[in-house]
This record gives sequence, C-alpha cells and structure tokens, in this order.
Amino acid sequence: MELRPLTEDYAVSPQIEPQDLAAIRQAGFTMIIDNRPDAEIPPELWAERMRAAAEAEGLTFVVNPVVGGAITMDNVTAQADAIASSKGPVLAYCASGNRSSIVWALSQAGRMPTDELIARAARWGYNLEPFRQTIESLANRG
Repeated sequence: MELRPLTEDYAVSPQIEPQDLAAIRQAGFTMIIDNRPDAEIPPELWAERMRAAAEAEGLTFVVNPVVGGAITMDNVTAQADAIASSKGPVLAYCASGNRSSIVWALSQAGRMPTDELIARAARWGYNLEPFRQTIESLANRG
C-alpha cells in the first residue's frame, strides 16, 4: 500500500487489500472511496467485501466505480459528495491511483486553480494535462 497525498485531507492509492485497513485507519483516514469496478479485480477485493472489512475497522466506505477512459459526471459528482460528507481525511483507490486523481481534480474544479490541481497529481506521476480543458470548463460553470 502506498498512500499518495494530494491535499492534507485527500490521498490516493493503488489497489488496497483488507489487511491494509487497520494501517489506513491508524494513519488518520476516516473514509475510503473505491474507484475500481469489481469487473477488474478478483472476488476477494470486490467492493462489498472491502466495505465489510472497512466498516469493521470503523471506516466509512463509498463505492464510486470509475471505468478507465469513460469517466462520467456522475462519477465526479459522487466523488465530490463523498469528499464533502467525510468527517476526516479521505483515501481513494483504483488500480494505480490515476482515476482517483482525475475524479478528484474534476470534482475540485473552481475550488483550486487548474494548474495546482494538475501539479498536485503530477507529483505522484499522474498526468492530468489531458483533462485541463474539462477542469477549466467545470471551474467556469461554478
């Protein structure tokens, strides 16, 4: 497990496993967002199994499956709503952390400058430059 903070209250990670949850809670996270569709992973990592394990650790667990190359506004809205409802730091995960970074940046459009959103993800090797125009469009809507 590798936690990659994008802000003080939001980090991303590649796929986590049930045995990582105690350490995630001990690191101060209160919510986990699963951005990985079940179809990509073995049954032992499916959302409902991860939810049960996370809730047993006292963590809130949100399922927001993001299909690579097919991010929807519903994904963006769900991510924003989950982050806003959290009572503490959030960890979002997918295969590499990239999709969790993208939906975060899109959900934060207008709350932070576009350059900063892109730069925060870039520190961890995530290239959000292809999403610049979408981030700016969303920022201008608000």
